[in-house]
Amino acid sequence: MLTIRLTRKGKKNQPFFRVVLVDKRRSSKGGKSIEDLGYKNPLTKKISLNKDRILYWIKNGAQPSETMHNLLVSEKVIEGKKMHVSKLSKKKQAEINKKKADAEAALKAKAEAEAKAKEEAATAKKAEDEATKAAAEAQKEEEKPEEIKAEETPVSAPEQPVA
Repeated sequence: MLTIRLTRKGKKNQPFFRVVLVDKRRSSKGGKSIEDLGYKNPLTKKISLNKDRILYWIKNGAQPSETMHNLLVSEKVIEGKKMHVSKLSKKKQAEINKKKADAEAALKAKAEAEAKAKEEAATAKKAEDEATKAAAEAQKEEEKPEEIKAEETPVSAPEQPVA
């Protein structure tokens, strides 16, 4: 897999970074690069990027490192949000993971409570509909004249003796 990243050049206390396209498996310090795509000098704050070639390689599947991604976003070569690059201690990382887990659990509990409330509301509405239907039928029964009620009652046929 191809990656776009920075390689350090320059003397001690005089860093200079080249933007290179390399195979991810190669060392960033001494591996042979496929193509040089620009440079960055942090002392003079000068940055030079070959934007056309960078976009070409990204389009063809090269992935920029996190630092390179942030540099490309700040230089407006690509669009997107910057990534968090600095490494956190295990303690801070554990705190962040715990906060994320708590937030997800709270969100899940809220969703379950809403689903349960909807289900209870649907059940209550169904029971209310059945109650009004039963009341309407009872009212109809009361309104019928007694003669019709007598006709509706089934008359059992006299039993015939079995021969």
